[in-house]
Amino acid sequence: MRLDKGRQSRNVEDRRGAGPSLGGRGSLGIGAVILALVAMYFGIDPAVVLDLASGPGAPAEQTAGPPPADDPQAQFVSKVLADTEDTWGELFRASGSRYAEPKLVLYTGATGTACGMGQSAMGPFYCPADTRVYLDMSFFGEMQRRLNAPGDFARAYVIAHEIGHHVQNLLGTAERVSRQQRSVNTAEANRLSVRMELQADCYAGIWAHHANRSRQILEPGDVEEALNAASAIGDDRLQKEAQGYVVPDSFTHGTSEQRVRWFKRGLESGDPRQCDTFAAAAL
Repeated sequence: MRLDKGRQSRNVEDRRGAGPSLGGRGSLGIGAVILALVAMYFGIDPAVVLDLASGPGAPAEQTAGPPPADDPQAQFVSKVLADTEDTWGELFRASGSRYAEPKLVLYTGATGTACGMGQSAMGPFYCPADTRVYLDMSFFGEMQRRLNAPGDFARAYVIAHEIGHHVQNLLGTAERVSRQQRSVNTAEANRLSVRMELQADCYAGIWAHHANRSRQILEPGDVEEALNAASAIGDDRLQKEAQGYVVPDSFTHGTSEQRVRWFKRGLESGDPRQCDTFAAAAL
């Protein structure tokens, strides 16, 4: 993946070393934390669990600054974030609107968020209440060791997927789906979540399409890395590995095949209108 000449984002908050904060939407009891960890293991968005487990409030104040210049992995994250800013900034301008750039928070272990307490075991997640992506970079090591999904473009796909959730938040999709989920049963709410996640996968593909067309970021093998990562975190594969069988009604992110399909759809089309998973008769 070619990012050597790319700029770095000014929107990275480095909280590593600052220690965990119990602020945010209220501290969580151990039961809620366990639920969130189990949710992440089965491919469920931890923010959903955190939202249910904590009350409203503001994000905690914590010491944060830009990542150090001698940290290559943090600089990589910063460059990927900057590239998503450039891509979505151009796409929003083309549609007559303005792209509000999110923050990306690097932390270690735990950190306060406006969606509750963030834990490293939950993996990367987006909090719409404070428009921040939260990332403990130890997750990248887990991708390689536990999920067998190595590579720099696989890591970039993960970041771009979370930025896809930010785009959904800006467009009002997240709020509309949240309202719908509150009025339906659990199985139907899960199906809506799958469509949300697959759209974020498609948006990640949109970023890759335009970033490569404008800045030639892709190298041989990069697309395969992203497709492998998308497949590795499919609900069916995670559940099969965890318990030996799958429960489709409990899916919240989509199958491996679906995640790969929607990422490829965004990558090949470059057209956000092709990412309307909510209008799709079949996923």
